[in-house]
Amino acid sequence: MALKKAKKNFLDFIPEKNPDFPSYLDEEDKTVTVMVEHRGFYAMLAQKLAKTPRISKISLDQYGSFIWNCIDGHRTIAEITQLLEDEFGDQVQPASSRVARYFQILKESLFVSLKEA
Repeated sequence: MALKKAKKNFLDFIPEKNPDFPSYLDEEDKTVTVMVEHRGFYAMLAQKLAKTPRISKISLDQYGSFIWNCIDGHRTIAEITQLLEDEFGDQVQPASSRVARYFQILKESLFVSLKEA
């Protein structure tokens, strides 16, 4: 009988920012804005016909900005979750499930990739 492969805990993965999405920090309110460039034929068509912007700016809230700034390619999702709890306390509870879902969204949107610790 073959042994089953152990499931990886999502919180043990290390997120890395996608360099295709530059970001900047607003020093005044400490929030992050992520820049998304729309490329490709359909994006170009929409830009010409519907006057959509070539670059969208996605503003993160205070929690998302804090998490984004914690992503350094070395910290695990669990470590980032602990930093968020230390910074914001009860405001972010239940932190583990909220942060896990947030990273799932970032991964699905290609803003981050996840590597094994």
